[in-house]
Amino acid sequence: MTPDEYCQQKTARSGSSFYYSFLFLPEERRRAITALYAFCREVDDVVDDCADAGVARTKLAWWKDEVGRLFEGAPQHPVTRALEPAIGSFGLKKEHFLEIIDGMQMDLDYDAYPSFTELSLYCYRAAGVVGLLAARIFGYRHSATERYANDLGLAFQLTNILRDVREDAMRGRVYLPLDELRRFGVAAEDLRKPATTEPLRELFAFQAARARDYYRRAFEHLPESDRYAQRSGLIMAQIYQRLLDEIERDGYRVLEHRIRLTPLRKLWIAWRTARREERLHRRQPAPAA
Repeated sequence: MTPDEYCQQKTARSGSSFYYSFLFLPEERRRAITALYAFCREVDDVVDDCADAGVARTKLAWWKDEVGRLFEGAPQHPVTRALEPAIGSFGLKKEHFLEIIDGMQMDLDYDAYPSFTELSLYCYRAAGVVGLLAARIFGYRHSATERYANDLGLAFQLTNILRDVREDAMRGRVYLPLDELRRFGVAAEDLRKPATTEPLRELFAFQAARARDYYRRAFEHLPESDRYAQRSGLIMAQIYQRLLDEIERDGYRVLEHRIRLTPLRKLWIAWRTARREERLHRRQPAPAA
């Protein structure tokens, strides 16, 4: 199995919505973003799959060393070997990969976050820097696109936190800020119960509104001239916003069952969004000579 095939299998096997946004990219960019996603899955699995925190820390330390080897031109793991061509082609930065690992480290250091200040650092490391790396792979001309990529990554992470709130709580992790739980009269143990009280519904609506605000801010930062290059991120945004719609339509009953979109619906959203961005791109005037 080649390194690219390894990354492709890991991405497809995860069932992630990100897979659908990769389908409309040119081959070189698709290979690079698939390898980036596989890297994120590898380091995230370290924390999720290791019952012993000491073992998890050792493995994350190995991945930090492996990032060093990647940027020295001597990667060992199939994922980093698949990433190696993208480092030079797209100007990916070492510190961003290390920040992602630091985000996973926070899962070992924190089982709850006192306020959104601490949570936002986690979201930046776990998703914002992934957005910055992805934006480089997709390509852009304006620095404002970096702010778009960061805010969009945070919006994705906040959506995931809301969707997975009970699953995370059952693992002993609370990603909703503790001061906001207190504000809405919710106890951490309430997140482990399959019942949706009115205080919980109000708390979850508040979290959904914050996520939507990050989507809005992201779109405001994205220059029109970079939209087409960043269409994979826009596809993901459409899929994730439809997930938020479903959560809201279901009355925020995320503790009672997992809310998800079917693969066919994700593919339809991806195709429709790609077609829309293609039409908008064709209407743009050609750049001046």
